[in-house]
Amino acid sequence: MNLSNTALSILVVIALALAIFAVLPMVRPGLRGLRRRRARSAPADKRLDVLIDAQAKAIRRLEGAVKKLAQGERELGELSRDAVRHVGVVRFDAFEDMGGRLSFSAALLDGHGDGVVITSINGRQDTRVYAKGIQNGTSIHNLSDEERQAIREAMEATRQIVEAT
Repeated sequence: MNLSNTALSILVVIALALAIFAVLPMVRPGLRGLRRRRARSAPADKRLDVLIDAQAKAIRRLEGAVKKLAQGERELGELSRDAVRHVGVVRFDAFEDMGGRLSFSAALLDGHGDGVVITSINGRQDTRVYAKGIQNGTSIHNLSDEERQAIREAMEATRQIVEAT
């Protein structure tokens, strides 16, 4: 059986048409489901946009709060440089006949090395207290060895903190 090219072409076109008609009932429900899913996903996309916007606003608020906290931390750091931050205490016996190291010199310094050194000399009959101003680790007043040692200890604490940071 020999068929001409024209007859074969007609048969192929008919076979394709029958295949399309056979597949069409199966494709229609799939297309309807796709349309339904698209219709349902549109509000979900809108909800997603709303959630993204809300998260973006929350992130902006958090960034603002972090900036305020950083500024506050800087201000507190500047204020604390003027507060008493470093203390050095030296206990000693002011008199040979007195024991127990009841006398002391205490240096109270800020972050700049400014402050006061307080010395208490304890005797049998009385106790005397002296205060001398300190600027940048030194004083315009004569300092005893114990007072200089207390200032050195306080300044050493200052250097250790600066080195640690």
